[in-house]
Amino acid sequence: MWGEPALPAGFDHFAYVNVNAPKGGEIRLVSNLRVSTFDKYNPFTVRGNAPAYLGSMMFDSLLTSPLDETGVGYGLLAEDVEVAADGLSATFRLNPRARFHNGKPVLAQDVKFSYDTLVGPHVSPGYKTLLIDVAGVDILGDRSVRFRFKSPNRELPLTVGALPIFSRDWGMEDGKPKPFDQVVMDIPIGSGAYRIGPVNFGKDITYVRDPQYWARDLNVIKGSNNFDRVQVKIYKDNTARLEALKAGEFDLMRIFSAGDWARRVNGKKFDSGELVKGEFQNKLPSGFQSFVLNTRRPVLADRRVREALGLAFDFEWMNRQLFYGSYTRVKGLFGNTMCETTGKPSADELALLEPWRKDLPEAVFGDMYAPPTTDGATSLRDNLRRAQALLKDAGWEVRDGVLRNTQGEAMVLEYLDSSETGIKTFSSWMRNLQKLGVTLKFRAVDFALYQQRLQKFDFDITTIAYQGTTNPGQEFLDVFGSAAADQEDSGNFPGVKNPAVDAMIKAMVSAKTKEQMLPACHALERIIASEHYLIPQYFSGVHRMVYNAWRLERPGIVPPYVNGEPWVIGNWWARVPPLTATPGKP
Repeated sequence: MWGEPALPAGFDHFAYVNVNAPKGGEIRLVSNLRVSTFDKYNPFTVRGNAPAYLGSMMFDSLLTSPLDETGVGYGLLAEDVEVAADGLSATFRLNPRARFHNGKPVLAQDVKFSYDTLVGPHVSPGYKTLLIDVAGVDILGDRSVRFRFKSPNRELPLTVGALPIFSRDWGMEDGKPKPFDQVVMDIPIGSGAYRIGPVNFGKDITYVRDPQYWARDLNVIKGSNNFDRVQVKIYKDNTARLEALKAGEFDLMRIFSAGDWARRVNGKKFDSGELVKGEFQNKLPSGFQSFVLNTRRPVLADRRVREALGLAFDFEWMNRQLFYGSYTRVKGLFGNTMCETTGKPSADELALLEPWRKDLPEAVFGDMYAPPTTDGATSLRDNLRRAQALLKDAGWEVRDGVLRNTQGEAMVLEYLDSSETGIKTFSSWMRNLQKLGVTLKFRAVDFALYQQRLQKFDFDITTIAYQGTTNPGQEFLDVFGSAAADQEDSGNFPGVKNPAVDAMIKAMVSAKTKEQMLPACHALERIIASEHYLIPQYFSGVHRMVYNAWRLERPGIVPPYVNGEPWVIGNWWARVPPLTATPGKP
């Protein structure tokens, strides 16, 4: 994206894989999705739920990204890519060896079909937003396809290169293609390393390695896809998953709860060394897991109210009392990346921000906003006093122990969650808000209803674990762009409609150099933080995973941008045969 990739043409393999890893065996996984069932095999349509990992295991893309570089794509389905000098197109030449699971070659028509389908009416709108600056796709030959762009954008060749490619034959019925939203139970026709194997529909699924996988000897694939079978089980809730792990029912589980990691991940299989707790450091972006405040609700449309709610959130107390000090506070959108913002705006940032000064809070033009703390110079009492003053300025005062506006209406908000256990984590915030006269009700619903309400933006407050990125771009139009605010099922959960935000995203996307991109990133981060659309929560710089050391082995190198389970599925391998306990010995 910003220069030359680290590896030269003709490289043999990625440094972090073991090219001598044996093929065979099985890994048993627990689903990484929150849904408790699946009802379709199409991972792209809006309605329904597809099995975990299906998209990544069954569909190859034109390019693939390594785990030790960022902003880089190496050829997978494409053996060559050429970006035009004016940046307005990227031409991909397909590898003549590339084959779909039905044995047919991957051709330019399939690439265009995949693109046209993903921007069509039946697919999650995130794809359409991501590809909004693609003007079209031209078939130049059987194995040559050109993506045209509306304007130069250094990210777009990588974006289109990462699209999942599937066969035109998927969903054909009596020689005619079905509407894509009716392609539900049809087995996907991709070109990935795995196919669907035995299925206990709605509960368990097994992917089986394709021994004829066309790319098995390709340099970007060597040392990967070592398991013959990848079994994915679904459990009803976290307690059931944890107990099944300790009973040895599956081989790997990523642990997100600090309490589980510290107090509940233990037992005989840990004592014997069969199960191992592994903490894997990474350099991934911190992301911006946050409380999302839905500005479509009139009470949350006022910036002062949103800031006041954030002042009542005592992260330091929670981290100390609930999380065993294992988390770090999220501060902005781009933590742990080159885009992270500090200090006052630079001259280049001010040049972007000044045209919008009248539309922005003055705080945008000062020091980068930092979330309130209760360690050191300020206390929770200090923060609540500031919050009280902000609420009064916004027309809210406590009367009869309840915060009311000038019409006498009480401030009553609902926190929407898909798990009843969430109240344990955030009850301290609810208590602090009560001191301000604010009633925050906790509403737990089943995950299907939770998804529906998010899709329709029918909530006051919820938590979203936004993934970070080292090279932010087009995807932020879906997260914060005005056009996405009223688009059902978009990613703009807070309902941001801010022309200054749109302008910063446009500047970020159209940047031709890193030096042009960084000021736009910093300016965007300043605006989002100072507008208080989000109340930042916390993150961890390690992947906490329990794995079965008697059944699994792993490479010696942990790549810096490793992402938990996909790294294990892709690069670990099975002990064949697995180790077993010796009677009378631990």
